[in-house]
Amino acid sequence: MLLRSGYFLKRALRNMRQSPVLSLASVGTVAVALALLAFFAITVLNVQQLTASWGESLAIVAYLDDVPDEKIVNGWIKDIEGYPEVATVTFVSRKVAFERFAKRLGDDAGLVEGLGPDVLPASLEISLADDWRSELALTAVVERLRKDHRFEDLQYGQGWLEKLEAFLLLLRVSGSALGGFLVFAALVIVANTIKLTLYVRQDQLEAMAMVGGTSLFIKLPYLVEGALQGLLGGVVALGLSFMVFQVILQRSLGSLLLITGIDTIHYLPPVWQGMLVVGGGLIGLLGSLFALRKFVRFGSS
Repeated sequence: MLLRSGYFLKRALRNMRQSPVLSLASVGTVAVALALLAFFAITVLNVQQLTASWGESLAIVAYLDDVPDEKIVNGWIKDIEGYPEVATVTFVSRKVAFERFAKRLGDDAGLVEGLGPDVLPASLEISLADDWRSELALTAVVERLRKDHRFEDLQYGQGWLEKLEAFLLLLRVSGSALGGFLVFAALVIVANTIKLTLYVRQDQLEAMAMVGGTSLFIKLPYLVEGALQGLLGGVVALGLSFMVFQVILQRSLGSLLLITGIDTIHYLPPVWQGMLVVGGGLIGLLGSLFALRKFVRFGSS
């Protein structure tokens, strides 16, 4: 069995060496298709993380242009904490707000060098209780605060959260549509590559069938060839997506994304990485199956 497996693998590798341009076209097509899918998956993964983070930290911020005495501020906090929907109210001074902003900038903190805390307003951060984390409760608290002339400049993240969820849905739909198209294109390229190889060796295949070669024996090297091309495409796609992740997301956009509230930018989990490579192998195998249907039937001669 092992000897036969080695034979089929050698035949597949020999076929690929004899048609390097066609093989590279197949591997490249699978790699590009899966790399784009991986990029969409990375984007969706991190947008989901951002949505979850914003959902957990759903809060109302009341900006204060003029900060009154500490005693008055404490009175305001006590009044707002009396709302049944409110869990905590935290006073954030201009200095603390500036320090938070500089920390989120990370390595780009030098951008605010020379600026003082006065560029940012003080605020009251109002967090909702766990039992009241809903759009209805948030809107009720906001409406109540707006009726109080002391709190006119209110910001809350529900609108942004809804837009982010809509963007996430758009990413999923567009990623699925584009991914389906690219996978189909990869299947066609792999199938055509195997077909061209079969046309070149058609006389050889007929001779093998005439001397008693079974359909499965004749087909297996080409199935292995397609699967190998797909697996190589999956590995290349994994490398490409990781390079894009490191160069663009980690280095170029890392600081910008951290400002939005993402503590860590995630790459594909190990299971997804394995699925990407295995998916490439399946694409190659299916492409080979489509190409082989017109030549010989499965079964013994």
